[in-house]
Amino acid sequence: MGVPGHDERDFAFAKKYGLPILPVIERPDGLTKSFAMKGTMREGFAAALAAASIPFEERDGHLFVTIPHAKAEQYIEVARAHVAPGSWNEVVGTHWCFIFDDGVEHWDSFDAERRILARCKKLAPAVRDRRSLMEMLWGLDFYRDALIHTGYGTMINSGTFDGTPGEKAISAVIAHAEEKGIGRGTVNYRLRDWLISRQRMWGAPIPVVYCDKHGTVPVPERDLPVLLPDDAEFRPTGESPLTYHQGFLNTTCPTCGGPARRETDTMDTFMCSSWYQLRYIDPHNDERPFSSELARKWLPVDQYTGGAEHAVMHLLYTRFFTKAARDMGVVDFDEPFTRLFNQGQILGPDGQRMSKSRGNVIAPDSQVEKWGVDTFRVYLMFLGPWDEGGPYDPAGINGAYRWLNRVWNAVTGGIATAALPDAPETRELHRWTHKTIEKVTSDIGQFRFNTMIAALMEYTNFLTRVRESGAPADAAAWREARESLALMLAPAAPHIAEEMWERLGKPYSVHTQAWPAFDPALAAEDEVEVAVQVNGKVRDRLTLPLDAAEAVARERAMASASVRAHVEGKEIVRVIYVPNRLLNIVVKG
Repeated sequence: MGVPGHDERDFAFAKKYGLPILPVIERPDGLTKSFAMKGTMREGFAAALAAASIPFEERDGHLFVTIPHAKAEQYIEVARAHVAPGSWNEVVGTHWCFIFDDGVEHWDSFDAERRILARCKKLAPAVRDRRSLMEMLWGLDFYRDALIHTGYGTMINSGTFDGTPGEKAISAVIAHAEEKGIGRGTVNYRLRDWLISRQRMWGAPIPVVYCDKHGTVPVPERDLPVLLPDDAEFRPTGESPLTYHQGFLNTTCPTCGGPARRETDTMDTFMCSSWYQLRYIDPHNDERPFSSELARKWLPVDQYTGGAEHAVMHLLYTRFFTKAARDMGVVDFDEPFTRLFNQGQILGPDGQRMSKSRGNVIAPDSQVEKWGVDTFRVYLMFLGPWDEGGPYDPAGINGAYRWLNRVWNAVTGGIATAALPDAPETRELHRWTHKTIEKVTSDIGQFRFNTMIAALMEYTNFLTRVRESGAPADAAAWREARESLALMLAPAAPHIAEEMWERLGKPYSVHTQAWPAFDPALAAEDEVEVAVQVNGKVRDRLTLPLDAAEAVARERAMASASVRAHVEGKEIVRVIYVPNRLLNIVVKG
């Protein structure tokens, strides 16, 4: 076995055959989780988590806890104080331990694995058929993204290598193996020969000529570039059209000046696209392919977005070019792109991949003609997560069309305005504007276009309510709201946004304006939802002013019929209040 805790194929193999899996590389992302099954923790555990600001979700009495990395040790202490006799609670992710009522067992060796597994089997008959701890934990979907990772974090559970940074770990372990004579470093490549020649003419010409006297002769640099003709004739022979173009085909040998023939195959278009990012930074350089100085300034590319089918091949080729350029000393980086994002695929209305044979193809041109390009763009963004895609619903696009009409009315429609800077309604208008800017800005940066559109829809609904209320709005706040909506809409619906921007009397163009900035103070909520628990069980949820005092929260809680039903006639032993989150009333009797 290799490293089953950090390689998906090794992990699947070890799990299938019940082999122990020991984490040996710390997660670099900080993900840490714990699952507290109903009945395994003492009363007050949920309240203690809330008091420690450790987030959790309660479902059917079970607690699903995603632990902030900085609070992992604190969580272990809280869990240790609340684990019920004859039960346990585990922590996985950046920390690996099992918490029993008599102490904490750290999962840091195969001996510890055997010892912990034996204890769990003794306490819970349901897990007695499990052959390893990983097999036992894998049964809970909540844990799966925390049980295995492939990132290069710091080494753990590795003896003398503990604490070795991920970027140094591979070379350190290889050096140790070679020193002990038990192994050596090697690099395995799965590259295949790349036949770059094509007979279709539209690639870059191959700068080679064939001379009867001197054979294959490269075209001298002084004669580059070799250009394709504009009047080539395409014939159904399977040969390149350049074969029949005498003006291109016939030339002279650079060596002897005698008659020669040009190579009529052209390069695969991947040859050019494999280094286009290098040329983009310096497109007018007639002396070199690109400037190494500019490459150091602008590259590597921050973000690569492409469909998986295309990106797999292109990334293979462009990474090869980049590494070759690195070896030649013309660039100083190892990878061409720092982040990869694969967008999902739009399926047919039947949920299947679009295909003429299935008859489920939706032609974009027909949809644009019917609904307009802005509606079409908005619907595609709103259809689902950008990296997942989903089925195209010809009826669903109507919702995007209706929304854009509401946007138009909200921005261009009339409303009475006045100078009302201190009115509560103005504060609410500012809050909606700035929290929407904050949300849309964040979503665009994370490619969450569907939730970006959803936020704009909610904002549009709010502005519509303001217009239809009949009450005057603060002139400055209303102007800011309309201008912000046009600016935020521009990336999704550029044409209607441009038209609205002009209607607002703003200078051309909406697409050259600064992105709207949000004020966190203005975006902050005035009210929050607070869960009210009695002995750790949620009995009601209250809407309270932000940072409400405990006395206010208690008074509102005791006014709730569902809370009183579990408190009346009992002694209140303790009240735990976490502002803006939780009020837990502990009673007995």
